[in-house]
Amino acid sequence: MKDQHHPFFRPLWRRVVTVAVCFVWAGVELYAGSQTWALITAAIGAYGIWIFFITYQPMDEPPGSSGDRSQH
Repeated sequence: MKDQHHPFFRPLWRRVVTVAVCFVWAGVELYAGSQTWALITAAIGAYGIWIFFITYQPMDEPPGSSGDRSQH
């Protein structure tokens, strides 16, 4: 989650899955009795929500990659 503008995170479903995995893993750690790791992983998930959904601004796609063929 270092670079929120990486092309990998452009589709919404990848951002959702990344954040969901963090919270699922926090649940696994909590179930295993490791409250410290559960808290750390949940904090990473909360950071993911902040980065990928609250402050996320998609980068403009380069001209010609949008599929617009009206100039021909």
